[in-house]
Amino acid sequence: MEVLENIGIDQLPQAVERILAHTVGGRNKLVFSGELGAGKTTFIQALCRKLGVEEAVNSPTFSIINEYSYFDGALGSERPVYHMDLYRLRHIEEALEIGIEEYLYGPDWCLIEWPEVIESILPDEVLRIKFELATNSTRKILIL
Repeated sequence: MEVLENIGIDQLPQAVERILAHTVGGRNKLVFSGELGAGKTTFIQALCRKLGVEEAVNSPTFSIINEYSYFDGALGSERPVYHMDLYRLRHIEEALEIGIEEYLYGPDWCLIEWPEVIESILPDEVLRIKFELATNSTRKILIL
């Protein structure tokens, strides 16, 4: 476990770098937990910018899944990044109906907010990131 303390908006790029250090070897399924307003979506926006996503990154609260793209230099092609917000799902069956397993076990980045409903089907190598409010403007981020 690694703990990042006193992370404000100005420290997001460094926090993203620390998280990405844990994704070597294709570990690209990240789940984000924390209370409402803890900064999960803001962090994912910064992470997507670092990956090279140029389009606007918004919360997929109503769409459940947003797809963005970035250029993967290693592969020499555009690749998708899937940003999921499972807050509105109440049962795992709802996630299975939208084909969540294809995303979880596929080759592409999956950034998942509110993963609790799919806990039983998450891949073993998933990177867990927990956000805790420290002050009104800073967060504590636990990399599990």
